[in-house]
Amino acid sequence: MAREAWWMAAWRWIVLEWGEVRRSARSALVEAGPERDTLVQSLKAAAAAIAAWAVSGWWFQAPMALLAPWTAIAMVGSTVYQSVRTGVQQFAIIALGTLWASAAMVFTHDRTMAAMLLTLPFMMLLGNYRRFGSQGIYGATTALFVITGGVSNTSTVGHRLLETLIGAVIGLGVNAFVLPPVHLRSVRDRLLRLVRETEDVLGAMAEGLGTEDGLDKSEGWHHAAGGLTVSLQNVSEARRWAMEGSRWNPGGRLRRKGPQPPAFAEDARWGRVCTRVLALTRTLKGLNDDSELLPPSPDFFRLLSEVLDQAGHVCAVESELLSGSGKGELRERRDAAFREAWSAIGSLSFFELATDRVTVREAERARPPGC
Repeated sequence: MAREAWWMAAWRWIVLEWGEVRRSARSALVEAGPERDTLVQSLKAAAAAIAAWAVSGWWFQAPMALLAPWTAIAMVGSTVYQSVRTGVQQFAIIALGTLWASAAMVFTHDRTMAAMLLTLPFMMLLGNYRRFGSQGIYGATTALFVITGGVSNTSTVGHRLLETLIGAVIGLGVNAFVLPPVHLRSVRDRLLRLVRETEDVLGAMAEGLGTEDGLDKSEGWHHAAGGLTVSLQNVSEARRWAMEGSRWNPGGRLRRKGPQPPAFAEDARWGRVCTRVLALTRTLKGLNDDSELLPPSPDFFRLLSEVLDQAGHVCAVESELLSGSGKGELRERRDAAFREAWSAIGSLSFFELATDRVTVREAERARPPGC
């Protein structure tokens, strides 16, 4: 039984993940947004690596041509400023790794093991220096390439530095001049995606709780609600990219500026919504998983379904406010949706209060005389 439960859980995870992959792939193809930006940046990194290999390996016939495409891939960052900063950090640490490893090979008379003992401990410690950021690991890996590559002399060291420089220049050029990432719409797009995903989760719960076996789907709801926290983090990253994307970016002058992103207070507001939705799905999942817990009555779930349905309607109007025009009319619709949602919450609260009073009266009747 335990093995069957494990396989069922693994199969549900695979189905959920495959659904997310299909959704992301479809979004990248049919609409502009974060998925398409990721697709473009990935293709640009691949193109930069191919171009760097063509220059260093096919044209120059460099002895360590691998360093050029390897460096080019790391240069295609989320912003042009990030590419420049990454390029400086990476070239510095790769140059240090190349020079140190070459000197170690000369000092040990090209004995590989001895050169590794002199190089790797120092380069790993140097790679943790905060000025190198996330590029510090490239010092040790470059040193490994140099040491395992064989004999080191002035010519080979110069080739390795030149190949690294070729990759850095090509990667930076591709990122800066081929569809440079400006991130004008990222904040709005990602916040809109968060609102729509919240609407989907609320709608799925409202539909499921209206059926007899609705709680059986609670694990899927909880998994989807956990994805909302990831989407919220994506909104924060988009805000950082929006500020960083305009620095040293030639694409900022070539493209028209879009509307200003939503206020930062919207992030905090939807963060509170995501926290409450996640807590609700966790509670429903606990009711379904723990057989010792007595679930509420079907009438309670029916009223809760109505509340969630109205909350999903509010999210639908909010998504139109973020993406559409006619904001005056949409604000009126949102106010009406809020009133309906509060009315549904009032009905649920009255039901809970009435249920508690009935329970108290039953307890009073069952109490023995004199107690």
